[in-house]
Amino acid sequence: MARKKKSKESESKTVTLKKANFILIAPEAKKVSLAGNFNGWDVNAHPLKKNSKGTWQTKLELTPGKYEYRFLVDGKWENDPNCNSLSPNPFGGENCILTLLDVVVT
Repeated sequence: MARKKKSKESESKTVTLKKANFILIAPEAKKVSLAGNFNGWDVNAHPLKKNSKGTWQTKLELTPGKYEYRFLVDGKWENDPNCNSLSPNPFGGENCILTLLDVVVT
């Protein structure tokens, strides 16, 4: 029986995670969560924490790539006011776009 040779593609690659900081200023909000294609749009996966000044925040480590996301604020979808790149979604609104680059310094 012939053995298959291991291909270079099957060898494990080191993946560099990038830090992404999500911030929303919403002092009157009771509950804020983050959903996007990085978590299957699960509104329970990434709740944000509120500080004493009314700023909600969470930090994620993601692989380099392009991500769409939105905030769910007290049951209502809202975009990130700090996001400059938007993409139409199938519900008549727009999703925020976050692009994390894999930068190699030589």
